[in-house]
Amino acid sequence: MSQTQAWDTYSKQKPERRSTNAAGQSTWFNWTQYPDHGPGAEILGLSVGGAALDLGCGKGGNLAHLATLGAQAVGVDVSLAQIKAAGARWSDMQMALHRTEARCFLEETGDSYDAVFSVFGAVWFTDPALLLPAIRRRLRPGGVLAFSQRPPIEGCYGCQASYINRSEDEDPLVVKRWDYEPDRWAELLTEHGFSAATARVLPAPPGPRKVGTLLVRAHA
Repeated sequence: MSQTQAWDTYSKQKPERRSTNAAGQSTWFNWTQYPDHGPGAEILGLSVGGAALDLGCGKGGNLAHLATLGAQAVGVDVSLAQIKAAGARWSDMQMALHRTEARCFLEETGDSYDAVFSVFGAVWFTDPALLLPAIRRRLRPGGVLAFSQRPPIEGCYGCQASYINRSEDEDPLVVKRWDYEPDRWAELLTEHGFSAATARVLPAPPGPRKVGTLLVRAHA
């Protein structure tokens, strides 16, 4: 099973982003798994013209919003289906989209960035011992790394199995993810040369669902 197959399958299952959000905006930034909830693009601290790299950009909604704010928007995803969907939905946006693995892109590009981010994306699904140094080399001095994902299940830390379901007649596809408690994420970032590392769990909005969102941020 290739990573491409797994994430192409996921792309078919994930619904399209709404045409507008609750505020009537056609683009917006969403760190959490809940609509119209949580902080926005201000977490990245980008100025107009700043360069931003989305690792695991999916269908490009967050990246498109940064493009409307005047950022140099670059997205990477291992899934061709996701990249095609992003290009089709946001064809009028100034975004550079690359179909490749996050770590490969970071190691091969000669560009540097003011912000690198991942929303339930590649930072969750790549060994941090390999990915964090690669990100650190591509961030400009003072640049921001920020990422979000589900908080870990208590007692289940490090490399875990994540399942992508298929039809009833097919076994689910399995990808690896890396789960840590907030304090451990902050330690890992510091160990890999980042500064001012913070990690917190944003509570879920009012309603029946209780799982929050882990949001991590650090400076180069």
